[in-house]
Amino acid sequence: MSKEKINPITEQEDPTLTKEELNARRDEITNFYKENIKHLEIQAEYEMLLSTIEKARAERMQAQIFMAQQYADQKEGGVASDSEEAIAFKKAMEAAAEKIN
Repeated sequence: MSKEKINPITEQEDPTLTKEELNARRDEITNFYKENIKHLEIQAEYEMLLSTIEKARAERMQAQIFMAQQYADQKEGGVASDSEEAIAFKKAMEAAAEKIN
């Protein structure tokens, strides 16, 4: 039997690296990560843009639902235009419009 250690996970002989080989391997790994940072930054920007779009869609959907509920309440003789709810709705719609522009 060989006196080399065998890594049970990879079932390969455990290589014993010299200090120079370890340093070369570290440099190789460091360069790999540095090269991939550019790609990851682009991906992060992409994900942030998607997040912004999804947030805007959710806000728009929420505003549409709120408007539909207000319209339904008005048809039933519900909310008066000078009520707290109507004023809050108007402020929320103005704030949403400012974010879009």
